[in-house]
Amino acid sequence: MSLQLDHLVVGAATLEQGVAWCESVLGVTPAAGGAHALFGTHNRLLRLGGATDAYLEVIAIDPAASPLRQPPLRRWFDLDDADLQASLRRHGPQLIHWVARVPDIDAAVAALAREGWERGPVLEASRPTPQGLLSWRITVRDDGRRLADGALPTLIEWGATHPATRLPEAGLDLEGLRLGGAHGAAVQSALQTLGMSPCCPLDTDHRKPALAVSIGTPRGTVLLTCPSAVR
Repeated sequence: MSLQLDHLVVGAATLEQGVAWCESVLGVTPAAGGAHALFGTHNRLLRLGGATDAYLEVIAIDPAASPLRQPPLRRWFDLDDADLQASLRRHGPQLIHWVARVPDIDAAVAALAREGWERGPVLEASRPTPQGLLSWRITVRDDGRRLADGALPTLIEWGATHPATRLPEAGLDLEGLRLGGAHGAAVQSALQTLGMSPCCPLDTDHRKPALAVSIGTPRGTVLLTCPSAVR
């Protein structure tokens, strides 16, 4: 089994605010993304160097869409959570999670379950693009929750095409991803079980953010941290 970082997730109250954040913080304008009918969300994307087929996703609830995944099922990445929504409105866009790519998502979910992590069922998802339908399989819990304050990644298995191959170079490079917080050691163990190599550095100080990412940008290195999740 082999796990790799696939993409970083930056949540925003609106997609327009997410684009403005990219321009002001990262110094670049994100490329077009698309809409996710299953969850009623939409996104914009930025290619990340420094990792194979990696990108940064800015995502927000689409006010013009009703999710096919109806209540009580919830949107991915805690986007339905009132506390997270309030934080995005109050503090602006922020790193909220990361997604890891695996070659066999069913085997990966089973391996996590053996370690006590219920990552959620595997869903079939897709979105249309000008080049055709982009499809993938992804773990999303019924309650939409991130786990370990966002440090334990959502798992994804792509279909025939990966979106990063269609993204223009953005002048961004992933320089480092570091785990920490109260669950850091347990998450580190889970990632090692799934074959992530090299494994993420671990901050043993529980006061440190659960997830911290360094990105090289045209304006220098930017550090993004994931605030504690609501649960």
